[in-house]
Amino acid sequence: MKIYKQSEIKAIAKLLKEDGVISVPTDTLYGICARVHSSKAYNKLVDIKERPSTKSFPIVCKDIEQMKTVAIIDKKIEKLIKAFMPGPITLVLNKRPEAFSYINNAGIRETNQLAVRMVPSNFLRRLIEEVGSPLFLTSANKSGETPCKDLEEIEKMCPALDGMVEGEVTFGEASTIVDCTSSEIKVQRLGPISEEQIMEIYHSDVK
Repeated sequence: MKIYKQSEIKAIAKLLKEDGVISVPTDTLYGICARVHSSKAYNKLVDIKERPSTKSFPIVCKDIEQMKTVAIIDKKIEKLIKAFMPGPITLVLNKRPEAFSYINNAGIRETNQLAVRMVPSNFLRRLIEEVGSPLFLTSANKSGETPCKDLEEIEKMCPALDGMVEGEVTFGEASTIVDCTSSEIKVQRLGPISEEQIMEIYHSDVK
């Protein structure tokens, strides 16, 4: 399996534009990514992960403007984004109806919810800019298995990948997940950002 250096942005982006699926280093662990807006790439990602049809893949965007192209963001949600992103937080948001026609297994399970993060590293930000699309990004492993800790483990567990990008990662605490799909937000998983911090920003006066 071909291993890319992070400096080979154009070659990596070309692979993703051609519906490839690759592993990449992130801020906390190794991930597997594919471009949004391609059902072919999405289905390949599902196959590689052996993902149940009841689970969606998180999406990473380069900035708030790109997030707004795929998700509905009101002023209160925008406050959370500006306060905590980029950082260890994932927001579950309502999808924009026109964003794309599939979320899970290209439409097997209909849902209007997306788990969205702002891209955590300069490498991934540059990659998203080169691809011109947000990316699905999930941990490098089969669904339900422990995340892989090096490229050798990734190649063994996910041999159908189209390539791997080298880089160091720090295995840290998983992000805080906040459900923002209804009028009252809920913290689904606690992480580095506390519920108190989130609620303080969310309920502050909208500027």
